[in-house]
Parts: sequence; structure tokens; C-alpha cells
Amino acid sequence: MRKINVQDITNAVAELCEKTNLTLSHDVTERIRECAENDSSERARGILSQIEENIRIAGEEGIPMCQDTGLACIFIEIGQECILEGGFVGDAINEGVRKGYTEGYLRKSVVPDPVRRGNTGDNTPARIIYEMVPGDHVKITMAPKGFGSENMSRINMLTPAAGADGIKDFVVDAVRQAGGRPCPPVVVGVGIGSTFDGCALLAKKALLVPFDEKNEDPFYAAMEDELLQRINKLGIGPQGFGGDTTALAVKIKTAPTHIAGMPVAVNINCHVSRHASVIL
Repeated sequence: MRKINVQDITNAVAELCEKTNLTLSHDVTERIRECAENDSSERARGILSQIEENIRIAGEEGIPMCQDTGLACIFIEIGQECILEGGFVGDAINEGVRKGYTEGYLRKSVVPDPVRRGNTGDNTPARIIYEMVPGDHVKITMAPKGFGSENMSRINMLTPAAGADGIKDFVVDAVRQAGGRPCPPVVVGVGIGSTFDGCALLAKKALLVPFDEKNEDPFYAAMEDELLQRINKLGIGPQGFGGDTTALAVKIKTAPTHIAGMPVAVNINCHVSRHASVIL
């Protein structure tokens, strides 16, 4: 059994909090660059170029790409052959978020009560998704989630009779209703199957899939391509000012479900699609 001290998890989370708010992965920046060059709308190309400039300045100056530095969503895969020592892993993760957001001068956006509000002052607690996996490693993925886009997410308990067309219509309509509010161009995560809560988690996990990674199931790969084309034909465009680039990518994750249902969730992310991982 491999031993991992939870202090290492704290340090890794703190570093990821800063990294994800200051830089984007290459697949995202490259897709934005391509769209800035190819959108048929001059206005859209100008806005996308400004987005590129914002990303560049954030990286060079060490400042956040967006003023909404998000609620810290932490996905942690724990190998069953690991022993975590030195404290409770949940406390270690939250300490990492506290450290990263405080020392990184990132905006704190978490309220302790959803109705009575307030502010916890350090962006904790994080939303932590635990998963036990084979092996002796711990993988931590940090994905800060701004709520301009999170608020535009949707879920629908479709019946099996709705079929693939019903799923596609629901996804496209969710983006249409969102309009310019989630700061397009957006990334669209789609979860299909599982349960009411399970499909929502699938949709959020779909946002972590690299843009250049094709769905391993040709049926869903084709659905992703069709949805991206249909969404970009909506004409919402960057920041809602029109153009061909309403979405940068559509990614789908699926899971088995009950014979009587077909849950579908849409989790929308803005163009600042922030996430990074580390393996301990």
C-alpha cells in the first residue's frame, strides 16, 4: 500500500486554484484562435481577438482571466491501494482551496447558506466529487465554475420515446434560451442516462474532456458534431453580438439508466473553460 500525506493534496489543490484561474489549456486557446480567424462576422472576429488578448495578458501578468473566479469544483480519484495519512482528505482539499484563493488574491464567491447568503471569506467549502479507482495514485482535477454559465444549465427527465431527436432539440434549446448570458462562445457538457443527479454530474464531467478528443462511440461522436453545427447556426455569437461561434465544443458523457427514463442534463461553461489536473 502506497502512503500519501494529505498535506501533498493541500499543496496540489492550492497550486491548481491559481493555475486554472490564470491560464487555459492549449486545446481551448487553439480553438478560440481558429474561430477568431474564421468567423464570417467582422464583429465576432474582433470580440474573439479581444478574448485572445485577455487570455494572453492574464497569463503574462499573473491575473485572473475572469473576475468570477468560480466555485471550486474538485474531482478526486483515489486509488484503492493508497493510504491517505495526516488528516481527513476533505479538510485537506478545503485547506488547499483556502490557501490558493487567499494567497492568489482570487475573488471569494461562496456563501455559507443558499437563502440567507453572507460570504465564507475564503471560497470554501469546495464542491468535492470523490471516486475510488484501481491503482495507487491520487488524481486531482480542479475546475472553477463561474455562475454566469452555471445558472444557464438545464435538466430534463425525458421519456425513452423522445429518442435522439428529443435529446438534441433539448440541448439546442437550452443554449438558445441562454443567449448571451453565459458569455459565449460556450462549451456545452451533456449528460445522458443514469439518474436525475447522475446525469447532471455526467454533464459537468463532460466539460473536462479535451476539445480534440473524439467520443469513443461513433454514435455520440456524430451527435456532438451535429449539435455543435446546430448551436453555431443559432447566430448568438461571441458575447451575444452575432456570428458563427456560439459554442467552441459540445461534449457528451453517458451512463446506463432505467428502462422507463432518459435523463438529460446540459451544463454550460463560458469560453473561459478552466480545468487542470495533477497526479500524486
